[in-house]
Amino acid sequence: MSKLKFTTISAAERLMESMEVAINNMIEEIKKPVDPEAGGSARKAELQSIKQTAIDCKELLVERQRLEQMVKDLKNNGEIEETKDYSG
Repeated sequence: MSKLKFTTISAAERLMESMEVAINNMIEEIKKPVDPEAGGSARKAELQSIKQTAIDCKELLVERQRLEQMVKDLKNNGEIEETKDYSG
């Protein structure tokens, strides 16, 4: 059982690191200026894409925070508390 917990914690920590990279990449994507040449529907599509990336980034950040709490629980208690809901 101890090996399983270690594997779970290790995998969760690696996932959190990967999520951090993805979040940083998304933030950089959001920072890019909208093409000044774009007009009408092209501009609207670009703005919609930026908005969707921001929403996805926020959701990923929330999931990373939940994962971080789960890892903390595993390290402190050796198990995930049943009263907490880590699902989306």
